[in-house]
Amino acid sequence: MQEDFQARVEQIEAYFAFIESIDSETVLLTSKDRKESAYSTSRREDLLRTFKANLFLMLYNLMEATVKNAVETIFDELDRQNISFDSCRSEVKQEVLKNLRNCHNKSHLESRNVTDVLHLFKHFSTDAVTKTFQRTEVVSGNVDAREIREIADRYGFDRPAADGDLLLTVKTTRNDLAHGDKSFAEVGRDFDVPRLKDVKNKTIDYLSKLISSVADYITQRHYLAVTDRP
Repeated sequence: MQEDFQARVEQIEAYFAFIESIDSETVLLTSKDRKESAYSTSRREDLLRTFKANLFLMLYNLMEATVKNAVETIFDELDRQNISFDSCRSEVKQEVLKNLRNCHNKSHLESRNVTDVLHLFKHFSTDAVTKTFQRTEVVSGNVDAREIREIADRYGFDRPAADGDLLLTVKTTRNDLAHGDKSFAEVGRDFDVPRLKDVKNKTIDYLSKLISSVADYITQRHYLAVTDRP
């Protein structure tokens, strides 16, 4: 979880540094052969707007990947510790039952006979906890701070202690681009570099707090019912 997050953040930071250098003209886009500007001023501004807009796609990618990885890490820990359904806290039990129902509804279990299902879940009390988890079902294109708070409540870990208001801006802008409601030029024109930097920093900070919260949840074994905690 942490390694993937850090790798994506480094990519974003490197990309943003490039945008800053183009905006401040400390780096110039020049022709290799002629050693002169490769673009007119207006064309350079068009490219810069596209670069800035593309950052929202990278930030949203980070948001969705981080949330999926966080929840997957919880289930990996449940699997590693061989946690039974009865030992889970009530919130986790509800998520497991939801996962089991989703598996059935999506025909993962519906087409199997009883013998096949019993073979799949040799130790039902533990296998049902982890083998029904599906990463693709964690979120679906609508990640923002409210969604993350709801996920925190559903599993029983602490909500990230940070300002997550700008995650909504990232999600909305990404959706505007993905669905063609706004062009890259329009988005890039709406966000100057200082504002873009603020969006980037607060998004990364919020997601970093999410990771810390999930790490504490796992370390302290808060996925267990109170009576089963060490």
